[in-house]
Amino acid sequence: MPEIAGILETVLYVDDLARAAAFWGGPIGLPCIHEDHRMRAYDVAGRGVLLLFPRGGSLHPVPTPGGTIPPHDGSGPLHLALAIPADALEAWERHLAAHGIAIEGRTTWPRGGVSLYFRDPDGHLVELATPGLWKGY
Repeated sequence: MPEIAGILETVLYVDDLARAAAFWGGPIGLPCIHEDHRMRAYDVAGRGVLLLFPRGGSLHPVPTPGGTIPPHDGSGPLHLALAIPADALEAWERHLAAHGIAIEGRTTWPRGGVSLYFRDPDGHLVELATPGLWKGY
């Protein structure tokens, strides 16, 4: 079997790109590494990239000098989890509260990890997870 080294990109489709960019680059603090009229890309701890595309804005192939990107899109409230250190959990709870971001749920996992859940401006479920959630994390 050929090797897979990890997940490189995660995509969220958003209704208002500027509003979503203000959220992910603002209170969530992800650094923007690319922006143009059709998307934003954010570095996630040097281990992955979060891409934001306007919903319905990628329904046609995109020719590039290196090849064509096929169409893609998504709808509905999606989910992603961001890894945080265990000792950052309380700081994140305070940080979210200070920015008026309601915590929708909190789960303590059998392996010992803890997850906080909240929504982004498009209703996507965001999870902040400490180590212990999954085998290997």
